[in-house]
Amino acid sequence: MVCSLEECEKRDPKGLYKRARIGEIKNFTGISAPYEEPMSPEILIETDKITVEEAADQIYQYLKEKRVI
Repeated sequence: MVCSLEECEKRDPKGLYKRARIGEIKNFTGISAPYEEPMSPEILIETDKITVEEAADQIYQYLKEKRVI
């Protein structure tokens, strides 16, 4: 899944990003530790650009194409 750092911070119900920004949490991915994107993911869902329903449909279609379901 792909989501901008700004959107991740907006969606953070526990306030972990805020705590990481002020140094309370060390080695926090995207803040004080790097985020390393997968080299070749099987599926890529841009959750900051589509709805939950659209994301679920993309996953469903992918699984259907792979004959998992």
